[in-house]
Order: sequence, then C-alpha cells, then structure tokens
Amino acid sequence: MAFKILLTDYEFEHLQYEEDVFKESGLDIDFIKAQCKTEEEVIELAKEVDAILNQYAPVSRRVIGSLENTKIISRYGVGVNTIDLDAAKEKGITVANVPDYGMEEVSNHALALLLSWARKVTLLNNEVKKGNWDFKACVPIHRFNEQTVGVLGFGRIPRRFVEKVKPLGFKTAAYDPFVSADDMAAVGVQKMNLEEIICEADYLSVHVPLIDDTFHLINEERLKQMKRNAVIINTARGPIIDEKALAEALEKGIIAGAALDVTEDEPVSIDSPLLKMDNVIITPHSAWYSEEAMIELRQKAAKNIVQVLSGEKTPYALT
Repeated sequence: MAFKILLTDYEFEHLQYEEDVFKESGLDIDFIKAQCKTEEEVIELAKEVDAILNQYAPVSRRVIGSLENTKIISRYGVGVNTIDLDAAKEKGITVANVPDYGMEEVSNHALALLLSWARKVTLLNNEVKKGNWDFKACVPIHRFNEQTVGVLGFGRIPRRFVEKVKPLGFKTAAYDPFVSADDMAAVGVQKMNLEEIICEADYLSVHVPLIDDTFHLINEERLKQMKRNAVIINTARGPIIDEKALAEALEKGIIAGAALDVTEDEPVSIDSPLLKMDNVIITPHSAWYSEEAMIELRQKAAKNIVQVLSGEKTPYALT
C-alpha cells in the first residue's frame, strides 16, 4: 500500500532531508510536492492524501472538512496558526509541530535584539554611517542591573532566553497563567500577572503562541500602560501586537522602541511607518534560522508523519 503525502508549500531549495526520512522509513510513499497559497488549491490536492506536510498554506476548517483519508498534518515550526486545530480534532486527525528545533536560535535572536537596543548598537551604527561620530546620539543608556526584562510566556524558548539574560545582570519577570510562581522562582524569575508585567518591564519580550486569546494581546490600551522607556521585542508572531497601535505609540513617544522579527503581515509592507522609524529594529522572520536548526526542523516534521503512518504516536502531537 502506497501512502500519499502532500507537501502543501515550501521555500527550500531542495527536499532531500524529507525524502531521506521517507526513504529510510521503509514505507511505500508517494510524495506530492506543491506550492499552494489558497484553500482551494489545498483542497484540490489534499482530498485523498494520507498525510499533509505544511508550511504556510491555509489548512482551514473548510480544507479539513474535505479530507477523506488524512491521518496527520505536520507543520514546519512551532506555531500551528495555519491549521484549524479544533476541526482536526473533531475529525480525529493528528496535528503535530516541531516545538524544540529552534530553541537556541530564537532565544539567541531575542537576546541579540535586546542587546542591540539596550546598547543602541543599531542606532549608533546608523548615526556613524551618516557622519555623526558622537556618543550623545544614544543618550540615555542605563546599566542592565537597573532594568527588568519581562517575558510573555514561559515555555521552552523564553526559559532559555531568561537563562541567557540573567548573567548580564537584568532583573527578570514572566507572565504565564499556566506556570506556577514556584516553578518560576526555582530559576530566579518573578511571576507577574499581565497588568503587572506590562507596567513594570523595561524590555518586554513576546513568546506566547498566536491563538484567539493572544491576538492583539498588546493593544493600544496596554501600550499606554507601559513605561515611556519600554521596548517591545517580538520573536513570536506578528498579530500578537496591534501594529497600528504600536506605530502610533512609537510616534507619540508612549514607549521608547521596538525590536521585531515578525510583523502582522509578512513581508512587511514597504509603506509601513515602522520602516521609517530610527527606534525600530526589524528582521525578516529569521530568528528560527541556522543551518542546523533548519535540518532538524525538516527531519522532525517528516518523522512526525512517518510515525503516525506506521501506527505509532509522535511525541509532538497537539491533537
């Protein structure tokens, strides 16, 4: 029996890592490769497949409702906002991700953004290149031990981020309703509720998943509650922050700055006011990337499928 696996879309130069995993499994696999962008395109190709490997193409309730044989949907990455989890669960389809492939990379990138802002490296670099050789361009800068780094979410990545931040002298705090104060205290982190951390953090690093409850979690009202010197760092998902409200807050000096690896729409529009602001650093959703992380991601996403088609359970199942 041949299993049909649909790759809905991808941005890799080749698919050797996935193909090697499928070959080594010993299963008879028909690997269908596509570049779907719409629900209709996914529905057309996915109706009779046994498994779906997904990157960005929408696997909505409508798509899932059309599936006849699918046993697993495996997504490249940690977030699964491209997939309707409730619809998959109702239909008995396993959804799996790869939650641990980029832990070092994302926490390192968040740290790099933090340090670039805390020491105003990007700003000073730009000033020097414009001919302004003057340290006063970065005034004010404060010692790390006088500032608090707060994290929204306390899963694998923010825990690793905090481990890297603490030796630098920053005070640390976290908001996560699913993690106890004792668990946080065990690693030297103060537990705060959402309102407290919004008001207290000098640097607020976002690490929560994008779900209905976190869409625009950082909005106009919460931005107004932040310190005027506060900086938001986001290596999670763009829509967690109301980008229009963020731009207005930055323009009006309600907060000091932002360091973003993700935006509400990607790629960010060339008309976005954020691109014209000296107090904003933006990178192109690259926090996850290293050569090693990319290989691990692709192999594990493919292994999720092999395990389920072999009648086993994947440790990364979400439904």
